[in-house]
Amino acid sequence: MLRGLDISDMLIIDRLELGFQPGLNVLTGETGAGKSILLDSLGFVLGWRGRADLVRQGAEQGEVTAWFDLPPGHPAHRVLEEAGLPGGDELILRRINTSDGRKTSWVNDRRCSGEVLRALSDTLVELHGQHDDRGLLNPRGHRAILDDFAGNAAALARTRSAWAALSAARKAAERAARERAEIAAEEEFLRHAVTELDKLDPQEGEEAALDTRRRLMQSAEKIRADVVNAYEIMGQNGAERALGDALRWLDGAAARAEGALEAPMAALNRAMVELDEAMSGVADAIDGMSFNPLELEETEERLFAIRALARKHDVAPDDLAGFAETLRAKLDALDAGEAAQADLEKAVRDAEAAYAAAAEALSAARATAARKLDKAVTAELAPLKMERAVFETRIEPEDPGPEGHDAVSFTVATNPGAPAGPLGKIASGGELSRFLLALKVCLTQGQSGLTLIFDEIDRGVGGATADAVGRRLSALAADGQVLVVTHSPQVAALGAHHWRVAKAVNKGMTTSTVVPLSPPERVDEVARMLSGDQVTDAARAAAEALLAG
Repeated sequence: MLRGLDISDMLIIDRLELGFQPGLNVLTGETGAGKSILLDSLGFVLGWRGRADLVRQGAEQGEVTAWFDLPPGHPAHRVLEEAGLPGGDELILRRINTSDGRKTSWVNDRRCSGEVLRALSDTLVELHGQHDDRGLLNPRGHRAILDDFAGNAAALARTRSAWAALSAARKAAERAARERAEIAAEEEFLRHAVTELDKLDPQEGEEAALDTRRRLMQSAEKIRADVVNAYEIMGQNGAERALGDALRWLDGAAARAEGALEAPMAALNRAMVELDEAMSGVADAIDGMSFNPLELEETEERLFAIRALARKHDVAPDDLAGFAETLRAKLDALDAGEAAQADLEKAVRDAEAAYAAAAEALSAARATAARKLDKAVTAELAPLKMERAVFETRIEPEDPGPEGHDAVSFTVATNPGAPAGPLGKIASGGELSRFLLALKVCLTQGQSGLTLIFDEIDRGVGGATADAVGRRLSALAADGQVLVVTHSPQVAALGAHHWRVAKAVNKGMTTSTVVPLSPPERVDEVARMLSGDQVTDAARAAAEALLAG
């Protein structure tokens, strides 16, 4: 709950330090004294979006600090953990607004964003009043309010999970159908292309090998005669014979040469070996140059066919084999796609059935909770002098989504037989205040740790009705904390703690102050609220009677 508020240089507030207590806290004062400024300042430190011109005239910056008690298990702890901010049993929020509009925020002395402040504020404070477009008067939030009242967290989780599964199944089926349709549109091309590729059966590296073989065969006709002539010159009618004759002549003369011919003869023997190796290599080359004249034509035909097919499909010749596999895989997918599509469609139907079951269970829980809420609100309206009014939680079908297929709205009829309509449009100012109070009393049963703020929720009511409003507020504050800005003496008299907001002018500067009231001061303040500027003895007596209960 809110324990304190420190405000500096905000609008007409110079400096205020306020300490709040559990129970019903009432703030009173004349119109224009600055009560709304307190709420503006609190909304600012909580990150709410409000008026921009908050800095007091002449000041460089305005600053607001608020601190809250955080018991174990309070939902604010989870927000702090997710944001990576320090926790503890106390939460200190601080926010600065400079005169040029820049805003800076801290949580427990750690810088943070306005989004984090707003996430924390949702767990800390609720504001209710005739212009409360953040809470009960906003129809977009009524379904979430009903689910909280019903304790539908588990049913909501199951419905969201079923919706996610259904969405995934639908996307998978749609994607498969789309891909199958795309493949089917080019089926004729695919089958022709695969047949063409299978018939040619190109292999990786074949194009380069064919090109080399082709060039070799083209050049072989030109060089083979020269190579054969060279082989013949090296053979028995040429160099081989000459070297052999020379070696025999030298061998016959070697015995009489006293060893002078041994080295030359050894060199000739080596030359004979080298010549033999050369002739063997040339012979192999001649064999390689021997080819069937039709082979060149066949090689060229296959080489040109591979290259033409590569150009046709805009791939490299070596990639034709892989490209054929890709096309074949598409055809296989098309052939098997009908069965796979049937499986996917069945998965969609199963997911639809699971979602329908989860959503129907959630709808049933909402319908039960709606009847319970309507009964509880009706019971609360009687003490507020609205026993003839009708409150109804309407549940109507809407397009399915992650949170089911129900649209929820709170409607009211102020008199039997009168047409029912949206809560914020049918009720008058005073009636709306009492509807909101009755609804909030029902919604907060069993909750703790939340600070409720009611901004002039008693506007438009008086007498016994105002007393009934005050007593419901007091009951609401019994297990928590309620702050009420009020002009009603009946409500003010029921407060456990009372502050007076006043405005003063000093040296041409208007400032607002807030002071806690002692018991005698409370008598004077309630008397002023009863009689106006002139506080009479009768007014004091009436005030004492109200305060005595």
